[in-house]
Amino acid sequence: MSVRLYIGNLPKEELERQELQAVFAEAGDSVTTKVIKDRKTGKCRGFGFVTVNSDEQADQIIEKFNGYMFKDTPLKIEKALPRSKGQEDEEQSHSSTATNTSEGGNQEKTSNRRSNKKSRRSSNTSNQPSNTSDTIQPDPRWASELEKLKQMLSAQTSNG
Repeated sequence: MSVRLYIGNLPKEELERQELQAVFAEAGDSVTTKVIKDRKTGKCRGFGFVTVNSDEQADQIIEKFNGYMFKDTPLKIEKALPRSKGQEDEEQSHSSTATNTSEGGNQEKTSNRRSNKKSRRSSNTSNQPSNTSDTIQPDPRWASELEKLKQMLSAQTSNG
């Protein structure tokens, strides 16, 4: 089964697939690369993908090349998530879901946050006042710390 890896922080200039392929050549012939380019300018959009044959090989590449200096920029490499249908902006959808997955979140939470933002934006454009404090949820990575701070604050206000 092949595994796709997201390669971020590529230089936003004329970058050919062969240049990126040369970086990963020592990992083996089974490694294929793809540079995502802007349709209008033909320049790199700052990211691409590497496909390898196995999870073990993917882990080795991440360990070896994450932070590798390529044209004066350190590469960011992580496992890519499958792209869902209907998403238009590859860079935005991948980077937000990949970040959440690597930090313990999941793709469903990401799409919920995006839809919440869209609904708040549309309600702000109408003439009705919006109450967004009910819809804003704390970042799950900091929820336990936030709860501790709330408890400390309530203990201080009740003592003082």
